[in-house]
Amino acid sequence: MENIRIAIDGPASSGKSTVAKIIAKDLGLTYLDTGAMYRAATLVALENDTTSADKIISALTENPLSLTADGEVFLGKQNVTEAIRGNEVTAKVSEIAALTEIRDFLTAEQRRIAADSAIIMDGRDIGTVVLPDAELKIYLVADVVERARRRYKENLERGISADLTELEKEIAARDAYDSTRKVAPLTQAADAIRLDTTGMTIDEVVQFIEKKAKALNA
Repeated sequence: MENIRIAIDGPASSGKSTVAKIIAKDLGLTYLDTGAMYRAATLVALENDTTSADKIISALTENPLSLTADGEVFLGKQNVTEAIRGNEVTAKVSEIAALTEIRDFLTAEQRRIAADSAIIMDGRDIGTVVLPDAELKIYLVADVVERARRRYKENLERGISADLTELEKEIAARDAYDSTRKVAPLTQAADAIRLDTTGMTIDEVVQFIEKKAKALNA
């Protein structure tokens, strides 16, 4: 599929990345996990014990961030795919992602990548900030309980310890933080299609979005 940019936004564990990866494969699109980019920046902050945007950007410049087609994430030559999904990074990522300089730095990278190919990108401000002129915008939501269950299952599969009740609290807190932050808050673009995935299977969500994408290329 040519000349299409799909922006998928939504809160934590609404299914954005899982769905986007499948659609990218099905439709032959480039997939960019912007959440992984912010998690990598957060890992850098933790490893350097800093919240200074300048220091984080300097470290990212010395060890450039890269993502492979199969979803692996590298900082320089270091594979950080698993490290960025740890509980420490999860607890800190909203704070680092709210830093204006970090967002500007990574947004520029995201736009550069999007300029080179048909792409599907997921995050929290793709349709509103990164790709405001995307041909298709989807805003995924799901209730907190279901999103916590999804994150709990993902953590167990990755060998990460988790407590379901705590995950519910963390996700609700992150929703509040992301939607009220001053820089690029989580919000639905005016022209985005809102889809509540509560009770939906992954296949059902994928089919819905792919139908919308194919209609644009008909």
